[in-house]
Amino acid sequence: MRTVPLGSDPLSELDIPDGTTVEEHDLVTDGDVIVGGQSTVEFGVRGRTVIADERVRFGGHIEAEGDCRLDMWCDVADNVLVGEDAYIGERVHIGGELRVAGDLDIGDDVDIENGFEANGWIVIRNPMPTIVFLFVYLSQLLRIGEEDAAEAVIEEMLDDGSGDHDPVLIPRGASVSDDAWRVSTPATVGDDCRLHGNIRAKALEVGRDTVVFGSLRAKNDIVVGRGTEIKGDVTTRGGTVRVGPGAKVWGDISGTTVELHENATVDGTIRASEEMRMHTETVLDRPDESAAAMAEMAESLEADTDTTEPATERDESDSADDATDGGADDEDEAATDSDGSADGPDVKEATESAE
Repeated sequence: MRTVPLGSDPLSELDIPDGTTVEEHDLVTDGDVIVGGQSTVEFGVRGRTVIADERVRFGGHIEAEGDCRLDMWCDVADNVLVGEDAYIGERVHIGGELRVAGDLDIGDDVDIENGFEANGWIVIRNPMPTIVFLFVYLSQLLRIGEEDAAEAVIEEMLDDGSGDHDPVLIPRGASVSDDAWRVSTPATVGDDCRLHGNIRAKALEVGRDTVVFGSLRAKNDIVVGRGTEIKGDVTTRGGTVRVGPGAKVWGDISGTTVELHENATVDGTIRASEEMRMHTETVLDRPDESAAAMAEMAESLEADTDTTEPATERDESDSADDATDGGADDEDEAATDSDGSADGPDVKEATESAE
């Protein structure tokens, strides 16, 4: 799980966790979705908990298994479906309907075109904006010396019961759509992701076995992990492009320095203003969870094999001893029968001749 040091900004980069996909104009993740203020997300969002800062615009619907919090002036083009509680700030616009399985805390001048429904309590007031609420709460904790409690609050906000899944973090002022992901911060894409659109960032790192239906462009370094496919160009203005084993770039690669793994494939042209070299190294320092899982499975199988082999050898040796003993007994019985059968006819013939 992600650990956030106290005092750091969790929205200082675009962070897409492992297993995130964009399917039929929806961003789908098993974790949370946290969007910074004044950002635009052109497609729908499905996740655990959805949190949006002020003036965020969603071009589709929102489906949150947990809570959903939309700060002031947010705009959602379609329905908002919430599995637990919802917090809707003032002057929020929802183009569809709002359905909440839990409690609803709603502000003034909220425009819901198709009405709303909540199974729990409905409180009409102006919920405190998320960022302001966190700032005031954390300030009070730090003022009374509860630094551990403040760190726990930050970690809980980034986890919020979503298990082992890291949240999708979209920084302030970002623009995310099927056409392009544009941020002015560094961007990190996890393993086993499937994304549509060109990615534009300050620096880029794409994980293992990920497919990007678009190009990568950054001012600084770009790293492409093992087995990843980039169905477009990879370009950096003043950084290094590093491509891992088994990766495939369908377009061109351009950078100050290009480091290409000997097992990688590039269909286009490679342009390096300073140096181009081949290597046999891994390009990502992050832990490989799939490799760790395979290693753990192999160890488990090996442990099972070690525990069964001695029993198998004992069973085989016991079976061999039983077979040997049984064979010897059979031979003795056969010898006895043969002797008996030989004596039998001789005695009978002698008796007949005496008569």
